[in-house]
Amino acid sequence: MSATIEEVTQDALTLPEIERASLAQTLLRSLEPAEDGVEEAWTVEIGRRLERVRDGTAQGRPADEVFRDIRARRQT
Repeated sequence: MSATIEEVTQDALTLPEIERASLAQTLLRSLEPAEDGVEEAWTVEIGRRLERVRDGTAQGRPADEVFRDIRARRQT
């Protein structure tokens, strides 16, 4: 017997946040599979960005500033 979508949803909502995020990502990827090489390219880019943070060359911005800029772009 298979579970209904409601049962699956309720079970998923009881998971910790990080596990819900992982599940959501898995489900989204199943709908739109990435093109060849995209995952690897993102892994390389994430590594590059992490290295910049670690060596102190990355320039961060306060989150409230970033979100304000995003909201402003959405309104135009």
